[in-house]
Amino acid sequence: MSDDLGLTTVLLAVVGGAIRVSTPFLFVSLGETITERSGRINLGLEGTLVFGAMSAYATAVLTGSPWAGVAVAGLAGGAFGGLHGFICRFPRVNDVAIGIALMLFGSGLAFFLGKPFIQPSAPPLPAIPFGFWSDLPQVQAALRVNVLFLAGAALALFLWWAFRNTKAGLIVRVVGDSADAARAMGYDVDRVRLLATAVGGVLAGIGGAYLSLYYPGSWNEGISSGQGLMAVALVIFARWNPLACFGAALLFGGAGALGPALQSVGISQGYYLFYAAPYVLTLALLIATSSPDRALTGAPGELSLK
Repeated sequence: MSDDLGLTTVLLAVVGGAIRVSTPFLFVSLGETITERSGRINLGLEGTLVFGAMSAYATAVLTGSPWAGVAVAGLAGGAFGGLHGFICRFPRVNDVAIGIALMLFGSGLAFFLGKPFIQPSAPPLPAIPFGFWSDLPQVQAALRVNVLFLAGAALALFLWWAFRNTKAGLIVRVVGDSADAARAMGYDVDRVRLLATAVGGVLAGIGGAYLSLYYPGSWNEGISSGQGLMAVALVIFARWNPLACFGAALLFGGAGALGPALQSVGISQGYYLFYAAPYVLTLALLIATSSPDRALTGAPGELSLK
């Protein structure tokens, strides 16, 4: 294989991998952006992601419809988010502690209920072949885009607009920046945060459905690999901006695609080290965005992030 062809193959593999791998990051980060914009943190999205993957796969196996699986995953995610929001309404309840508890609960429940569905095969979600114009299989594979990725990109654009131009978006921002000001304006802070957390859970559940019904397209207990927690770091890196979440998700997806891309061109020595790239990137971003002296730009005031 020539150097030029090898480089082209790697670049195409990274592009295609970025699109495939980024979709769960995108949905979870958009959901967490909505939640944190209301002034609440939900670290339980890892458990929601895993339970969404299990419920989507099980539903698709039982009904033969992947879209039914997506719908059930969204409902399950909304239930987890609503539970988190309901518990956090009580005084002296810590958002972070409840999130960790629900993360463990969601993951454990998914592993328990999902055992009968490890072997059966579920119908996958459809993809659009944007590379139909090329005869190269690498181009065709890179430009085979799942419908949920396109929906996530459109949702990122819509949320960016909605936070600035709709009453609902402005209410969420006011509640997240100052609960006292929101109450003075007549808004029910607990209700807004409950709804925002539930909507965030719906999106995380849909992200889980993508994992089990498209990429990697199976159900097993190690399907998430911490993507829900990494998406929380992605939100901070994106400064709570939905459009920036889209770009950051692609960045994380590209990092996750490095290992398979190198393997595709025959690099068999050390390629597996690049599988750790998303985790290294998460750690680097958390260090880079941490500061004891100043608040993070764009952080909702009620989060009290430094």
